[in-house]
Amino acid sequence: MAEVSRKQLANAIRFLSMDAVQAANSGHPGAPMGMADIAEVLWNDYMKHNPGNPDWADRDRFVLSNGHGSMLVYSLLHLTGYDLPLEELKNFRQWGSKTPGHPENGVTPGVETTTGPLGQGLANAVGMAIAEKELANEFNRDGHDVIDHYTYAFAGDGCLMEGVSHEACSLAGTLGLGKLIVFYDDNGISIDGEVEDWFTDDTLKRFEGYEWQTMAIDGHNPDAVAKAIEQAKAEPNKPTLIACKTTIGYGSPNLAGSEATHGAPLGEDEVAATRKALGWEHGPFEVPEDVYAGWDARETGKKAEADWQERFEAYRKDYPEKAAELERRMKQEVPGDFEATMDAIIKEYREGQKSDATRKHSGAMLNTIAAKIPEVLGGSADLAPSNNTKWKDAPIITPAKEQRGVHGRYLHYGVREFGMAAIMNGISLHRGYRPYGGTFLIFSDYMRNGIRMSALMHQPVTYVFTHDSIGLGEDGPTHQPVEQVSSLRAIPGVHVFRPADAVETAVGWKLALGSGDHPYALVLTRQKTGALDHTDETVANIAKGGYVVSEAEGGSPEGILLASGSEVDLALKAQAELASQGKKVRVVSMPCMELFEAQDEAYKQSVLPDSVSKRVAVEAGQPMSWYRYVGRDGKAIGMERFGESAPGDTLFEKFGFVPATVVSAYNDLG
Repeated sequence: MAEVSRKQLANAIRFLSMDAVQAANSGHPGAPMGMADIAEVLWNDYMKHNPGNPDWADRDRFVLSNGHGSMLVYSLLHLTGYDLPLEELKNFRQWGSKTPGHPENGVTPGVETTTGPLGQGLANAVGMAIAEKELANEFNRDGHDVIDHYTYAFAGDGCLMEGVSHEACSLAGTLGLGKLIVFYDDNGISIDGEVEDWFTDDTLKRFEGYEWQTMAIDGHNPDAVAKAIEQAKAEPNKPTLIACKTTIGYGSPNLAGSEATHGAPLGEDEVAATRKALGWEHGPFEVPEDVYAGWDARETGKKAEADWQERFEAYRKDYPEKAAELERRMKQEVPGDFEATMDAIIKEYREGQKSDATRKHSGAMLNTIAAKIPEVLGGSADLAPSNNTKWKDAPIITPAKEQRGVHGRYLHYGVREFGMAAIMNGISLHRGYRPYGGTFLIFSDYMRNGIRMSALMHQPVTYVFTHDSIGLGEDGPTHQPVEQVSSLRAIPGVHVFRPADAVETAVGWKLALGSGDHPYALVLTRQKTGALDHTDETVANIAKGGYVVSEAEGGSPEGILLASGSEVDLALKAQAELASQGKKVRVVSMPCMELFEAQDEAYKQSVLPDSVSKRVAVEAGQPMSWYRYVGRDGKAIGMERFGESAPGDTLFEKFGFVPATVVSAYNDLG
């Protein structure tokens, strides 16, 4: 293909991007204009994808980590034949369009992940490459490479400044993710101007230190781009960073190379001048038929998938059980015996009740869960013995796990909480595994935006947060979470599940692993909890998020005590004291407010009837989230300050998490 033809193909990206931003009077034209030449070579000569089936299991994954340049990927998807008509580009950044300001998975066909918060897309790509590597090790057999694809990511200066990129890329090098290829848009410009005043890293040396293959090229030279991709694919044991020197706003005669093109329309006059400078003799949103033909990937994509499907059928013939298993997992369907497996765990802990920390209950359960649910892929941010996230004989993901049939399912993330969250999102988006990752609840703050992205993308990622309160004890206020549970409850779509005993913990795991579109935060104790006296009804109602764990003695309740986690046992002791005073008080366990709110009004009224307004809630954390249940006339007992360094039992006593405090608060209500 002649260079002029390539340039015209790339120019189609440039002008669709300029025109869409101009029509919206909002957006970022500079990055798509600068990266168009790189994208043209990658998508026309190397990307394995099928516009007719964006969910093809063995497609290459493409991630635009610098998601503000969203018109780049929208142009690519439109030009290559995805279900993204020109009208959607004309409707860029408008209500109800398939072209939102930043790419969103589930909104635009072909967008693999939601990007915009810089650096996270790059970390998602690391997760996708991990999933590809381990699925290939698990399912491929001699003569049957049914999992064999690359993960490509575009990233900008901002992505590489963000700390999450250091976390994820360091781990990617350690794991030897040879099918991860990252293109760094090295244009030297961010929204504040030339980055040389605040970003002078030797980026190539940094990535060499991470054990990446690195190279620097002219990002506007298609031959150099192609050669770099070939070199990247020839290195199977290292991820590759290709630093592409580009000009932001390439083609704009007056603004190219400046921050003026970064985050604002070029203006009608400059768009016209750019058309003249690049020889684009077409009006807004006009693409010549020969350019469309040069981009159209529908037939080649259809053939590529058909060829793969033929190979997959041969694989199915030789390995029918593995083929069926791979198909199930790529569809994110739970195993056929999932309900029986989880119900057996619930039954085991109901019949063999014992008092212990819920983190320990969780760790014991994982031995059965991991054995029965092969897509479970766990990990911890350097706290596996404390989080109890590593099951017995868990196969570790390491660079050495390269031989066929040997794969890892447990990932030591190191002290990389944010990176862990973003990598798990990538693993989940890729499909084939159900990731969970553990750390102390206090460190959820480090990873908060990753958790938010799990919720925004409806990804069934499980966060295992242990050491859930001042009950942590001697490590003191730096490690004692106070506001974190309420803060997590504020994220739309996150199901925060704080169980009170082993049975509630098992139900929490069942819900988390059975979820198709919600992340779960399992909030677990270091301190021991009681063993609740469950009935068939209470076990069934745990999954409703809130339920009556102990009814008032002698008739209808005159008041209600609400609690979660270890404080349910406290509420039960307070109930007994109030009963001795002749008070008829119900105790409600509320492991998951989000699930409770999803129930119908009849059920909610059966647990918390409006007729009973005398209510006290108790939880060893910031109490703000409880006021929706206790109302203005009730009381929420919680932590209104940071903790102290002392044994956990001492802290509970000193901060008033004792039955007498609950009884007094209840009686003070009149």
